[in-house]
Amino acid sequence: MLCTNRPALGLNPLYAGGPYSLLMEHLVGDKRRPVSMIPGGLGGIPIPLKSDEQKMMERVMESCGFKAALACVGGFVLGGAFGVFTAGIDTNVGFDPKDPTRTPTAREVLRDMGQRGMSYAKNFAIVGAMFSCTECLVESYRGKSDWKNSVISGCITGGAIGFRAGVKAGAIGCGGFAAFSAVIDYYLR
Repeated sequence: MLCTNRPALGLNPLYAGGPYSLLMEHLVGDKRRPVSMIPGGLGGIPIPLKSDEQKMMERVMESCGFKAALACVGGFVLGGAFGVFTAGIDTNVGFDPKDPTRTPTAREVLRDMGQRGMSYAKNFAIVGAMFSCTECLVESYRGKSDWKNSVISGCITGGAIGFRAGVKAGAIGCGGFAAFSAVIDYYLR
């Protein structure tokens, strides 16, 4: 039924008086709000728009500096735990070669465990930061996120670590770290 007079509620005369007139007015009428969600995502489920703070945090967390710092801290913690563990199963911790019959005290054993843990922690932190930073830089340069990034950054990191002992050690470090990175990336992706 077509109405000629506009109702008092401000409804469109084409669908005024119908059972769904208020719903239609909110969906397609003058009272319709602008869309604050973009379609897409998981099977067409709308995703709300991101605020400026969320975008800023994403940029910070995707930066190479943040990734390198996170890998450095994670490597330090993991390396420290690994160093303390290996020192705990080593039978020569606290052993004095000058007096092999003397039993080391608990203080000496704990000091040696702490020194080994700190040494491992520093090494793991440096390797983690180097690898993470080079992988991020390679990914930014190439504009792709694939297995080649980890192989290239593994070669750069292994080569940089190995070159302290010479060119041959650098080449072996490059190949070994790149192969290890490729195997890990193959099984994790």
